[in-house]
Amino acid sequence: MDELLLVVDSKYKLAYTSAKRAKIIKKTNHSSVDNRCVKPVGKALEEILAGKVTAKFE
Repeated sequence: MDELLLVVDSKYKLAYTSAKRAKIIKKTNHSSVDNRCVKPVGKALEEILAGKVTAKFE
């Protein structure tokens, strides 16, 4: 969790971004990194940690 908060500056932004990406992963069954997790949310968090997913908040 601490490593993820170094990538995303807020727990709320992290939750929102990972949920959005998890929906896409579940729908397409595609991830941009080699995952250790099998669940879509875990896969999304791994992608965020790897820097493959970014989100812009205004």
